[in-house]
Amino acid sequence: MVEIPVVDLRLAGAQPEESARLRDACERLGCFRVYGHGVPAALQVEMKAAVRALFDLPDEAKRRNADIIAGSGYVAPSPANPLYEAFGLLDAAAPVDVDAFCARLDAPPRARETVKSYAEAMHELIVDVAGKVAASLGLEGHPFQDWPCQFRINRYNYTQDTVGSSGVQIHTDSGFLTVLQEDDCVGGLEVLDPATGEFVRVDPVPGSFLVNIGDVGTVSSIRFSSKFLANSFPSGALSL
Repeated sequence: MVEIPVVDLRLAGAQPEESARLRDACERLGCFRVYGHGVPAALQVEMKAAVRALFDLPDEAKRRNADIIAGSGYVAPSPANPLYEAFGLLDAAAPVDVDAFCARLDAPPRARETVKSYAEAMHELIVDVAGKVAASLGLEGHPFQDWPCQFRINRYNYTQDTVGSSGVQIHTDSGFLTVLQEDDCVGGLEVLDPATGEFVRVDPVPGSFLVNIGDVGTVSSIRFSSKFLANSFPSGALSL
């Protein structure tokens, strides 16, 4: 059983030991969990309620989440991924994009305010994580504030007959890093342990966020290798 490293963001960058822990997590597994992130617990709960409201919209409304770039818009269940459904937002750091996302879906007022607040909070978090990852590698002061931050909202439509099936095809994330809020009650996420070549279970930890290093991080000579397999209920992922 592989233990997913846990990093306190309040200490990373301030204490050499915590920065070293962060660097080791990136190099060894490419996946770690963060707490001390400053995103209010109430906002995390409200976002999950907003996600459910969005996925409860009629199909016609959901498909108005137009595909701005490949894979950025609504993804309906398909033969390749029959259980997977997702919304996409091109740049959570751009208020105009967030407003357009909500307007196209005609999202309920409370859901709109929640999505806007969550996108802002999560962009701050992902910039913080990216900066501290870079600093742990000796790249002090590298700016990430202006990098686009794609926002995906995922749901896995399991039934009693499909429990145990893969929620989505095995894949790597294409960006620099992904920050994922999981379902607190139901697991199902797995990552590849590069030491053994085996997939290992990642159990949810309420209140924390899971960070996965993507392909861009790997290309940048940082030795990362981790893959997502499945998560069973609505989750939100921000990619930088």
